[in-house]
Amino acid sequence: MSTASMVVRETCVAIWDVLHPAVMAQPQKEDWLQIADIFLQSCNFQNCAGAIDGKHIRVKKPRSGSQFFNYKKYFSFVLFAVCDANYCFRYIDVGSYGSSSDSAVLGHSAFGQMLNNNELDLPGNTTLPGITYPAMPFVFVGDEAFALGEHLMRPYSSRGLSIARRVFNYRLTRARRVVPSAF
Repeated sequence: MSTASMVVRETCVAIWDVLHPAVMAQPQKEDWLQIADIFLQSCNFQNCAGAIDGKHIRVKKPRSGSQFFNYKKYFSFVLFAVCDANYCFRYIDVGSYGSSSDSAVLGHSAFGQMLNNNELDLPGNTTLPGITYPAMPFVFVGDEAFALGEHLMRPYSSRGLSIARRVFNYRLTRARRVVPSAF
């Protein structure tokens, strides 16, 4: 590695370490509630704390290329992001191998670990309007590449859907689209 590339890398790390808390601080309970309120107003999707997705960033073939070769048949690394309803990034993870699935990238990211360990300070479950049975948790929405979880929703598969499920998919997709648009 050349001296110039080491200086650039170290400078970027130092800038990130200093600015990260000010520019991309981890949301607190009150922030999640505000984010969910905006998703409800703009997408008619209740208890949505954010939209998640991964984006392949094309790169030249690295020396250890096979891990970076993706299903789209080119070399890439993955930019994983969580966005709010205002198209603002709330979390990013850069550098996962292009061969990794979105679900695997989420699972290995710090955000995914915090989500799985309930360390995101999400608000408690709420009862949805017009429903009296179990309360709904705050969730993140993604596409079919992600696995369902307590705090992660994805659309129903598109075969033979009832009207209620088609409406759900429509609303979830409206909420989910903020992250690809933010890229």
